[in-house]
Amino acid sequence: MTAHEIDYNIYGEEMQYVEIELDPQEGVVAEAGSFMMMDDGIKMETIFGDGSQKDTGFLGKILGAGKRILTGESLFMTAFYNVLSGKRKVSFASPYPGKIIPIDLTEYRGKFICQKDAFLCAAKGVSIGIEFSKRLGRGFFGGEGFIMQKLEGDGMAFVHAGGTMARKVLQPGEVLRVDTGCIVGFTQDVDYDIEFIGGIRNTIFGGEGLFYAKLQGPGIVYIQSLPFSRLAGRVLASAPQAGGKDKGEGSILGGLGDLLDGDNRF
Repeated sequence: MTAHEIDYNIYGEEMQYVEIELDPQEGVVAEAGSFMMMDDGIKMETIFGDGSQKDTGFLGKILGAGKRILTGESLFMTAFYNVLSGKRKVSFASPYPGKIIPIDLTEYRGKFICQKDAFLCAAKGVSIGIEFSKRLGRGFFGGEGFIMQKLEGDGMAFVHAGGTMARKVLQPGEVLRVDTGCIVGFTQDVDYDIEFIGGIRNTIFGGEGLFYAKLQGPGIVYIQSLPFSRLAGRVLASAPQAGGKDKGEGSILGGLGDLLDGDNRF
């Protein structure tokens, strides 16, 4: 498998985007909805599956697309090709505040495992599949971390971490316990399992879920401080409730609190 060799630049701080420079006939594949802008001379094409060389033939394309259904993604991806002479650029944006992480798969022996909604885009030729769990506990209780994607090949891929990103290098036998939704991705040698938190008070009153992920080295792990599910949950909790009244910051003061904080909507 030989992926296209692409150059890139990442811009921004909280709301980043990646600008990819394509030589003639080079291409990049991306999740639907991540496209931001492109130069004249870039051709956009909707493809079945990920468009990697592994998906040759009709059956291969069906299987490649079917893997994406299991991760909750669309059957289709979008490919962008430079069809003119000279270099052309195409850009892809973060879906919410955070950091874009460039992953050179040649540095990770051709494979990187990531959260199912972390993938942003990759060089044409990189295979985007699913990483099956071989452990019963992980399958039943993994939550957001149950279905992981695997990126395979020898090209560049880009994943997104919400909030602030932490990169942890685990030594052999070193263990890191993480909220399942806070995992962005990890290298293939990291051992990943689900553990029960334990304790009656933790279980009933902890508010952090019943399980966490146990990551054991050697390998590299990327952690995000703001999983999208956590962000969405906070937004939903603050949304207007039935009857059209929102919760507001000044809940003790009620309507007076809204007047004091400048929210004078009627």
